[in-house]
Order: sequence, then C-alpha cells, then structure tokens
Amino acid sequence: MPTSERPGRATAAVPRGLLPLSLLLFAAVRALCLVTLAVWAGAEGRSAHQVLAERWDSLWYVRVVEHGYDFTLTAPDGRVLSDRAFFPLLPWLEGAGHRLTGLAPQDVGLGVSALASLAAAWAIHRIAARLYGERTALFAVALWAVLPVSIVQSMAYSESLFTALAAWSLWSLLRERWLLAGLFASAAGLTRPVGLAVTLAVWGAAWAGRRLTWRVAAGCVLAPLGAVGYVLWSGLGSGHGLFGYLAVQGDWGNGFDGGLAFARFLGGLLSGPGFAGGVGLIIGVAALLWLYVRGIRQGQPLPLVLYTGVVLLLALCTSGFFGSKPRLLLPAFPLLLPLALALSRLRRPWTAWLVIGAAAAIAAAYGAFWLLGSGPP
Repeated sequence: MPTSERPGRATAAVPRGLLPLSLLLFAAVRALCLVTLAVWAGAEGRSAHQVLAERWDSLWYVRVVEHGYDFTLTAPDGRVLSDRAFFPLLPWLEGAGHRLTGLAPQDVGLGVSALASLAAAWAIHRIAARLYGERTALFAVALWAVLPVSIVQSMAYSESLFTALAAWSLWSLLRERWLLAGLFASAAGLTRPVGLAVTLAVWGAAWAGRRLTWRVAAGCVLAPLGAVGYVLWSGLGSGHGLFGYLAVQGDWGNGFDGGLAFARFLGGLLSGPGFAGGVGLIIGVAALLWLYVRGIRQGQPLPLVLYTGVVLLLALCTSGFFGSKPRLLLPAFPLLLPLALALSRLRRPWTAWLVIGAAAAIAAAYGAFWLLGSGPP
C-alpha cells in the first residue's frame, strides 16, 4: 500500500477545527433540501410535512407507538403484512418524546432524524479525520449530505438514527473503546435489520486485535443483543416459531436470495424499454464495488471494511422493492471516503466545491421530485 494512502498515525493530535464547519455545511444542505421540498410541494398544493412524516414506513412506526406491535394489513395479493418487520428503537424514541413534549409521534420522529443525522455527520467527520485528515473529513460529511436520496436523512425514517449509531460504534472501535462500541452496536441492532453489519465489525475488530480482555469480550457480547433480542421476541410473538421474523419479512417480499431477484430485475430492464436504466444500474453497482475495493486499498481499517461489505451485500443480494435500494445504502458512508480523499487533494479547491455545490442542487431537486412522486416504499 502506498505510503501516501495510509491512514495517519498521529491520530491523537488531529485538530478538530473543521468539525463545526462540517456540521454547519451539513445543516445548510439539509436546509436547502427542505426548503426546495416545501416550495415544490406548495406549488403542487401538497404538504411537505406529510411526505416527510406521514407516509410509507413512518405511518407504521406511528402505529407501533400508538397501539404496540401486532398490527397487520392484508395486501391485495393476500399477503399479511405485519408491523413486526419494523425494529423498535425509533418508535420507542417517538413514544418517549410524545409523552415528554406532547408532540405528535411523527413530529418527534422528524426531530429524532434531524438530531441523529447531525450526530452521524459528526461521527463521519471524526472517523475520516482520524484516517485521512481534516480536509478529507470535511468532504466526507459534504458528500454524505449531498447524496441524491439524502432527503431521507430528514424523514421520520430510521436511516439517520441507524447511521449515527453505526458510525459511533465504528469510531469507538477505532479508539478501542469496546464497551461503547458494543452498546452502540446493540442499539443499532434495535434500529434496522442491517445492525448485523455493526456486530460483525465489532467481532472482526476483536479477532484482528488478538488480545482478549474483559472489555473486548463484553463489547462482543453486547453487540448482537439488540438485534438478536428483537428478532427472537418478534419471531415467537408472530406465531411462526423461534425464527418467525424471517417469515414476517418474507410476507413483505424481503429475504436474502444471493442477488437472484436483483438479477431478474436488471434482466427485465435490459430486455425492455428500460435498457438505458439497466445500463445505468450496472454502472452504478460497478462504481459501488470500485469504491469498496478502493477503500480497502487506501487502508480502511477492518471494522469499516466488514461493516461496508455487509451493508452492500444486504442491499444488493436481498429481494424486495428495488426503488428502496438507494436509501438502504445511505448508511454505507465509508464508500464516500475515497471520493472525499480525492476531492481534498485537488490542486484547485474551488473545483471540489463546485462539485459539492452542483451535487447539493441536484440532491435538493431530486429529493423533492422523488418524495412528491413515487418516493420510498
């Protein structure tokens, strides 16, 4: 590995002067996206608040808050959709916030996402600064803010909360704070099924360290408790047995199939009028894999490599609604580090900021168009 691409060693003395700027930049992009959505929705006589907090999965979370688990809905094709497919940490927080403030649960959910997205940006900055320096960290946060589907970071969805917990767990691993890493991983496992990725990152870091202490062991034990506890509780309560959670997800059309459903979807595009979209999808997947390999070659630590690999694997090799795949990749922020490093090394910094500015404008426009159209499932 070239010396110029190795993570810096003098990590303890890394200055944090660009962290406030990173968070300010992130908040500015989020504000731009929300204002664009509000103006666009107003022009169509629609409510920006509704599409952010009162549609799709956000309604299922509110139902859990108001009535507990075991709500089901029969789909037109006869499938019975259960709210047990939705992990409990976000509705727990929405319920607690509702009781404390009197705000509607969905509005508490918006607040949770706003704070969690800032917390995620903070952790992303610190991870990138530790590995590649402050300038790279600034661009890493900027890139996460301007992803085309970044509007999801402002919805009453669980992506922001999960990314924050996962990123702080990874940060704790880099600092060898095993108890914190395990606690954050366990909380991430209560947030989304992809919490498995954080648990494997903790276990991988412990294996690579080859130094078993009680703190390392405790972190490894804590990491899977949230996900395992919920999956077992959900399965037993669903009436499908110990692993009934898999049946619950199956009713929703979700399951690990090694990428067969994705291949069929891609084949359908390439063989029909969606040929151009299919080619674009191939290019997009190739770019994701290239960024993953590039990150490994640039010396990303094993926890980040494992975490990103599992997020990619679950996003690309599971069945389900394919329009949701981009938002499922939002937590895979380590993929952005090679791009951030490249931007930080440009000889003309204004070029990098032109790229970020253009991407922010695209994210704002696309986010409004997407949410006011088909939107997330």
